[in-house]
Amino acid sequence: MIGKRIVSATQLKIKQKKENDTGFGNLNSNRLVNKNGTTNVERTGVPFVQRFSLYHYLIGVSWLHFLGLILAFYFATNIIFAYLYILVGVEQLNGISAHSCASQFWDTFFFSAQTLSTVGYGHIAPVGMGANAVASIESLLGLLVFAVITGLGYGRFAKPDASLIVSQNMVMAPYLDGQGLMFRLANARNENLLEAEVEIMYSYNTGIETNKVLRTFKPLQLERSKIVLLSQSWTVVHPIDEESPLKLLTPEQCKVQDVEVLVFFKAFDEKFNQTVRHRFSFKHHEIIWNAKFETMLSLNTKSGNVKIDFTKINAYELLDTQTLAAVS
Repeated sequence: MIGKRIVSATQLKIKQKKENDTGFGNLNSNRLVNKNGTTNVERTGVPFVQRFSLYHYLIGVSWLHFLGLILAFYFATNIIFAYLYILVGVEQLNGISAHSCASQFWDTFFFSAQTLSTVGYGHIAPVGMGANAVASIESLLGLLVFAVITGLGYGRFAKPDASLIVSQNMVMAPYLDGQGLMFRLANARNENLLEAEVEIMYSYNTGIETNKVLRTFKPLQLERSKIVLLSQSWTVVHPIDEESPLKLLTPEQCKVQDVEVLVFFKAFDEKFNQTVRHRFSFKHHEIIWNAKFETMLSLNTKSGNVKIDFTKINAYELLDTQTLAAVS
């Protein structure tokens, strides 16, 4: 028939494999995605200058780490220049009257700090060629370094991020006439996240019986994969129905297959006017079977506003057999 395209079963499998490809490959590896969103991938055979980006590193580290690096660089630079001034001769620095080595070091150290920051109080001034040359280089270095630090600070403040608080565990809880695999997240900021979307990928090992272990990925259908406004908490649910790859899964199989559930989140931040993303995962030992989350929402009777207790984001209760029978 003209215009009819025949697709073989092999082509369909290849197409399905490409659609389900997460970029992690099929090797049996350690945890794929950490709680902070980083991935456990080791890169070899790439030059260090090409593999490592100082800008990306300084943008990505925590604020405490970033400030610690700045202080360490500041003190190390002043110590190096202090020894350079001593090396060229403290007699080339007008205003230093100290005779002991310790006193000379501290005088040159604080003179270096004043020169690096271009403050220049004038109490000590270079008079020799060597000291003037070192002071000129340090002044130029100070201008460049503080300009870079200012740019990095702005980049860190301007970087959009999804400030999510996510439950530490998933729960296999009663849902409708069956069960559902659930976790919950909440927006920690007062700003709203718009068009929030969640995608879940079920990852497990196959070929265990034949010792040819491969990592397999399957997308999980959600009760609701997108919400218009994330202003409160959101319990994400995968219903365990006939089409679910988890319908016959047991806790023992979950451990043997080294199950990991990958979660990919994205939303639109109205303040940054950009899309923010977040990713994390749950390993098999972080799935609590026959449990349900405790509510973290309540109503403020005075103001009429909804209260979210973030201390209960991880709170769940185990269900006994009678409770499960009553629910089902």
